[in-house]
Amino acid sequence: MENASTFLAKFWGWYLIIFFLILSFNPKRIVQIMKDLKDQKFVIISSFIAIIIGLLNILFHNIWENNWTIIITLIGWCSLTIGLSLFIFPLRTVNWLNFINIKFVQLLYMLLFLVGVFLLSMAYGFVFV
Repeated sequence: MENASTFLAKFWGWYLIIFFLILSFNPKRIVQIMKDLKDQKFVIISSFIAIIIGLLNILFHNIWENNWTIIITLIGWCSLTIGLSLFIFPLRTVNWLNFINIKFVQLLYMLLFLVGVFLLSMAYGFVFV
């Protein structure tokens, strides 16, 4: 049985790479998500999902060590924080997410990809030199 860090590194690594590929091959999808954030039903459902995912991630992996596993913990805390923000301050959070997306979209895409590759390399033991 693999430990929580390895399992979550595989999960988040694959998730981030798949998400990167979807956004790269279908950039209209991110525009659609930003439009959907104007619908309060979508915001409530998204916030609940983010809170659940973040809370589960934190409950299974709240490790604050000075190594690669802290990335998994930070992903969980970011998910929980964004979910709570969307639920408590929906308009302010949607405006902030829209601003971040417009200003840093390419940086975010590359960050998704690089963090995903890094987590998969840690989980599967790949070494990139």
